[in-house]
Amino acid sequence: MQLNDLEMSEKRRLQLNKLYWKIEAYHQGFKQFVGIERAQVRSNRGQRNHIGLALRVFLRLECYCLRSGQSWFQATIGIICFAVRAYLPNPLYQLPPTA
Repeated sequence: MQLNDLEMSEKRRLQLNKLYWKIEAYHQGFKQFVGIERAQVRSNRGQRNHIGLALRVFLRLECYCLRSGQSWFQATIGIICFAVRAYLPNPLYQLPPTA
């Protein structure tokens, strides 16, 4: 199948268009909610490790979203809020006072 097939039916074109948008949404979610592009590593091994772990995190997030019925955004905010609430009573690090 080629994308520039002039004899493709309208129905088939619409089907493929839906699939392409699902793939695009997956890539957007992968970049937005996992931070795949924010790795500050230069070595090949470090980049591979970051990509592998980011993919694992995204798959876990997707499984959680499917089980709970939440969107990626709702699930991410819920996880962050839970982590902050758990951290605030017993912080490991204290910033020195500025005044």
